[in-house]
Amino acid sequence: MSLDNLISLKDDMVAFISGHGMLRMNGYVPEDIPTVIFEEENPDGWKDFVELAKASGASFVTMSEAVLEKADIALLIEQIRDQMYPDDDSPEIDDAERLVRHVGKIGYLQLGFAYQGVMFLFETATDWYDSYQSLMETVTDLGRIVVDDHENED
Repeated sequence: MSLDNLISLKDDMVAFISGHGMLRMNGYVPEDIPTVIFEEENPDGWKDFVELAKASGASFVTMSEAVLEKADIALLIEQIRDQMYPDDDSPEIDDAERLVRHVGKIGYLQLGFAYQGVMFLFETATDWYDSYQSLMETVTDLGRIVVDDHENED
C-alpha cells in the first residue's frame, strides 16, 4: 500500500461496513486462529471482502488497527542497541529512527469475519509499517540466538 497513513481508508471502511447494515467489533484476529487471507490486487478489494462477509451471513466484521506510538520506537531502538552492542552505528538503528515521522499514524488495518469455523481476513499495511514489523522480527530473531561458549568436556 503506498499510503503513508491509513486513517482515510479506515474511515471509508467504517462507512462502507455501516452502509451494508453490518456492525463492527474492535478486535484483532491472531495468527494462531485458522484463517484464510483475502488476496486482491485491486486497491478497493476490501469492498469485495465486506460484500463477501455480508453474503456469508455475517452480521459483523472484526476491525483492528495499529497506530505507531513513540514508545514503540523507543523500545525498538533499545532492543536493537541491546542486540547490536557494541555497534551503536548499525543501519537498523537508523531505520528505526526514521520511523519517528510516522508516530500517530495508522500503519496496519485488519478486517475479519467468521464463517464455518474459519476466520477470513483482509489485511493492508503501509510500507513503513512493513519496515517496522521487519525490524521487530529481526530483533526477535537475534534474541533467540544462543551462543554456547562452553567446550565439550570429554
